[in-house]
Amino acid sequence: MLKLDGVTKIYKVGAFGGKTLTAVDDVSFDLRPGEVVSLIGESGSGKSTIGRMVLGLLRPTGGSITLDGARAAPGKAYYRQVQGVFQDPFSCYNPVFKADRVLRMIKQEYFPEVASTEWDGRMEESLKAVRLNPGQVLGKYPHQLSGGQLQRLLIARALLLDLRFLVADEITSMLDASTRIDVLNLLADLKARGLGVLFVTHDLSLGNYISEQAVVLYRGRVVEAGTTDRVFGNPLHPYTARLLASVPQLTTRWDGVPVVAADGPQEPSALVEAEPGHFVRRSPVSPREGAV
Repeated sequence: MLKLDGVTKIYKVGAFGGKTLTAVDDVSFDLRPGEVVSLIGESGSGKSTIGRMVLGLLRPTGGSITLDGARAAPGKAYYRQVQGVFQDPFSCYNPVFKADRVLRMIKQEYFPEVASTEWDGRMEESLKAVRLNPGQVLGKYPHQLSGGQLQRLLIARALLLDLRFLVADEITSMLDASTRIDVLNLLADLKARGLGVLFVTHDLSLGNYISEQAVVLYRGRVVEAGTTDRVFGNPLHPYTARLLASVPQLTTRWDGVPVVAADGPQEPSALVEAEPGHFVRRSPVSPREGAV
């Protein structure tokens, strides 16, 4: 199990670092194998910062991140089990490396003892697992592949390791609608095989589509968490309710009425269990006019 317990991230800002900015504040949740947890919130809520801390790209200021009870220590052993896929697939590749070289770098770093012929077989299996035709992908440069193919290639690369957890940070935001659903269905298939996915998104409909658990962030703090059905079906925090109210409906035209957004400081109150498995932060929210 991957566990975040009271994780906090504070940046020094301003001239000479004289001020501080709390990007993530006392965030706790668990991610289990075979489970998708959606981390939901608007831009600037701390979602990607949490994902980067899980991946060891940022060091928490406070709290702990543990894997099977041991403190997460970024290195080969950790990255065999925890990997990430990011929003812009084009920025994740060296433009002069072909796809097969990208995959063979995993062998050089983690499995140097594996014979080349065996590794070629593993590459083909991982590509087929993400619904890519090896003959249409291997030997191609990144600019010769679509965004959807590049995202699936990143997932195939992660699958070549002994992967247990995947951080998927806004991985569908740059894809068209048809490709987006293909990637989501791929994550659902991998979840059925036992992969745990931290699905970072600002799109509530996608979080509702794919996840069992939902964690709603506002200004770096968890305001509501629980099973996706309960959080989406019976939102208890005003901010969650306003986020859901802002989702466009195919059957309803936008009427131009501004959505009331949550704003203002929150009291540092703890999450309370309002219903079994459904947690909400009981703190006042000062409304203002504006779109979420």
